[in-house]
Amino acid sequence: QVLLAESGGDSVQAGGSLRLSCAAERWMFSSYCMGWFRQVPGKGREGVAAIVRNSKETYAESVKDRFTISQDNAKNILYLDMNSLKPEDTAMYYCAAEPGTWSCSWSLIPSAKYSGQGTQVTVSS
Repeated sequence: QVLLAESGGDSVQAGGSLRLSCAAERWMFSSYCMGWFRQVPGKGREGVAAIVRNSKETYAESVKDRFTISQDNAKNILYLDMNSLKPEDTAMYYCAAEPGTWSCSWSLIPSAKYSGQGTQVTVSS
């Protein structure tokens, strides 16, 4: 059973924008910390952003003011809008969900209980 399915990854030039989407199970949006992490080969997971109940967004410093996380509860989709992309944003991006909402934060997302298969983002200079 696929609980989280990402899409939207692409190759863009520096300064460009992308929107990543994550189709998720409806029951996750009411009681889970939802977010995104990224990973490049040979490196660990890096938390990017998190959101809980369509509010309380948190971001890693490296993406703050450039990325926006949001969710559409009617469509059961989690989004990550990425602007002013940089070559260092190149990575596989994963959607993730962690049970509970009390301590939801971008730093929690890399160890989330559920994650998808990922979508590749490549930013060229």
